[in-house]
Amino acid sequence: MQSKPQRHGTISNDARREPAADSLDRRDFLKSFGAGAVAAAVAPQAARAVTPASASTAPPSTPKTAGALPMGKIGDLELSRLMLGTNHITFHMHSRDLRYVDQLSRHYNSDEKIIETFAAAEANGVNTFMTHSDAKIEKLFKEYRDKRGGKMKWIVAPWNSAEGTVTDLAGYQRTVPALVDSGVDALYVPGMLTGPLVNQGKGMLIGEMLNVIKAAGLPAGVASHGLDVNRFCEKAKLPVDFHVKTFHHLKYPTAVKPEELAKLRQSAERYPRGDLKADYAEVPGFWCGNPEETAEFMKGVAKPWIAFKVMAAGAIPPRDAFRYAYSNGADFILAGMFDFQIAEDARIARDTLAALKNRPRPWRG
Repeated sequence: MQSKPQRHGTISNDARREPAADSLDRRDFLKSFGAGAVAAAVAPQAARAVTPASASTAPPSTPKTAGALPMGKIGDLELSRLMLGTNHITFHMHSRDLRYVDQLSRHYNSDEKIIETFAAAEANGVNTFMTHSDAKIEKLFKEYRDKRGGKMKWIVAPWNSAEGTVTDLAGYQRTVPALVDSGVDALYVPGMLTGPLVNQGKGMLIGEMLNVIKAAGLPAGVASHGLDVNRFCEKAKLPVDFHVKTFHHLKYPTAVKPEELAKLRQSAERYPRGDLKADYAEVPGFWCGNPEETAEFMKGVAKPWIAFKVMAAGAIPPRDAFRYAYSNGADFILAGMFDFQIAEDARIARDTLAALKNRPRPWRG
């Protein structure tokens, strides 16, 4: 089996690589089978990736060999249970203390490569792209849908606009109509905003922002890193149509240790923008400090749940990450994927969902 490419925002080869069923010494392989057999063995591996070379024309239809991804619903939207994330193409990759990784992504993901990524996702059954508002990505995605025949759904968090960062109600009243005109299918309030608002005692403003979205006729969601946001929204009965919540286990080598997490919680130090420090950290890299608590709480939430950061920004292999998220209640998974990772990740999602027998939380979407 080939070594798998490294995962989003990390450089650990072991993080992305799946365990091989058996290993074969390369020298012995060459002696036994010869160069012709090597070529025959490698060809099927290369054929596994579905990365359209003709993205300058209409995107290819979903190949029969790729198989359709299971679907769920948010409102009237039919969405793939695996969704394409955004940090790798908006260049906000989490790389812990390896600062060059984000720059590496910038050099790889040219405008045309980003459009190819949309096409590769759709070719493999991923019909939904989620992102925060970004003028460049909006332009590229509109080109993909309007000029190249793309059919992907588009879920956006208002955040950046021509007037600056969108952080207040007036900003939402100004920005949401523009995004609707651009063709978005659903909108959500991002975690960069919901966490500080709840922690500063201004959580009811989230409800007003949701009402602006709902008045535009679109499903309205809330994203968060900390479970306090989800608890607040449910307790206050805010008009939330779907939750977008970080979710991953803490059983990877670079995960925050229990004693470290306990210290963070005890100190309850607040960032200037209002986030509790225990919600997430770049070093040590974690984005869900209470996965068991999150899974338990979400059992009682009768709204669709999109789990993100399921691979802890590249520290957990996708097979492990997807299984954990789906089996513990997530209705959808948001995954940042480079074009060359999409075919494999879509296959893993299909296989994982097909093998899933029982889960403690009913499907809510």
